[in-house]
Amino acid sequence: MQIPLYMDEDAMSHSLTRELRARGVEVTTAMSEGTLGYDDPAQLEFAKSQGRVIYTYNIADYYALHIQYLTDGKTHAGMILAHQGRFTLGEQIRRTLRIIAALSAEEMRDRAEFLSAWG
Repeated sequence: MQIPLYMDEDAMSHSLTRELRARGVEVTTAMSEGTLGYDDPAQLEFAKSQGRVIYTYNIADYYALHIQYLTDGKTHAGMILAHQGRFTLGEQIRRTLRIIAALSAEEMRDRAEFLSAWG
């Protein structure tokens, strides 16, 4: 199954969301889901409840959550961690599409993928 994405409020750029959708990626955002203002653990739990991989620019906090989840034996649907402002819109799209082409939703479970590793 293809990876469905959930863009947290830091990463829910209209341009990125629109361009990923135009390329057939199933994407939703914190704004469209009514989850603006949720803290990071609640955002991650929401993404998990929807079976969606969270896409975020908040690398430090979400990677710490990833480690905490693994340590505590908890699961999540996966994370794509991107450095805000590091990549152009086109580069974010290309790298995200590489992840989606290479990994299934099942393979993303409990994984944290750094967008920078998919160049």
